[in-house]
Amino acid sequence: MIRSMTGYGRVAQIVDGYSVLLEIKSVNHRYFDFTARVPRLYGYIEEKLKTYLQSVITRGKVEVFVAIDVLEGAEGEIKLNHRLAESYIGALRELQQQYGLRDDISVSTVARYADIFTEFRPPEDEERVWVAVKKAADSAVSEFVAMRCSEGERLRSDIVARAENISTLVTQVELRSPQTVVDYRARLLSKMNEVLDNSRFDETRILTEAAIYADKVSVDEETVRLKSHLKQFEIMLDAKEPAGRKLDFLMQEMNREANTIGSKASDIEIARVVVDIKAELEKIREQIQNIE
Repeated sequence: MIRSMTGYGRVAQIVDGYSVLLEIKSVNHRYFDFTARVPRLYGYIEEKLKTYLQSVITRGKVEVFVAIDVLEGAEGEIKLNHRLAESYIGALRELQQQYGLRDDISVSTVARYADIFTEFRPPEDEERVWVAVKKAADSAVSEFVAMRCSEGERLRSDIVARAENISTLVTQVELRSPQTVVDYRARLLSKMNEVLDNSRFDETRILTEAAIYADKVSVDEETVRLKSHLKQFEIMLDAKEPAGRKLDFLMQEMNREANTIGSKASDIEIARVVVDIKAELEKIREQIQNIE
């Protein structure tokens, strides 16, 4: 199934005493590019998230945001920095004595200096935290992938329609190509009749020249390969594994065949059809840049 490289998923869950908010989004990128913003305390989950997401995403610039709040099971302990508290109290008393201020130093006054308190938390079970984050990630990824698939189906429909149009245009080239030889032979006969006497007319020479011209402008090999590429293209679009890179390579091959047809063709009608083919190929190429 074709998937777009653009996707978004967000979930907020409470899992095993943790409130986890996880957001994942991605845009086009040639390879898998991962960045994450996680709380500093839980930095160890970043690599785990990268490994997990790389197992389900092959291409795209992926950004993940994670917020974790502890609801239970990891109560902290507040400890007082006595030396710092004494320093604050001493400074306040000095201020009072120096300027004759009213001595109203109280617990609430000193408590305003938050840096005298330090919160200590017991070490958390890293695996427990990861399990909670992984469950949230599972839900976010499901939403993320669903969006990629929906967008991918839209891309596929557009690409298939354009590929079918290219196939029709190639058929027009195939039908027109033999006629260019007939037209060339007729023009050659007309010119020779203008300059030569009928008695000196050499029909074998005409046939030889026409044969040489036919070989020079023949695009049979190119049209056959181009149609073969289109069939392979259709197979890739229905493949289960990501096919963006393969499709991009196949597009280069199809462009090469179209360019060769254009360079060989000396017929204005074929030239116009080739322009249409290349225009459709370019539009498909743009769409493929969005495919995983």
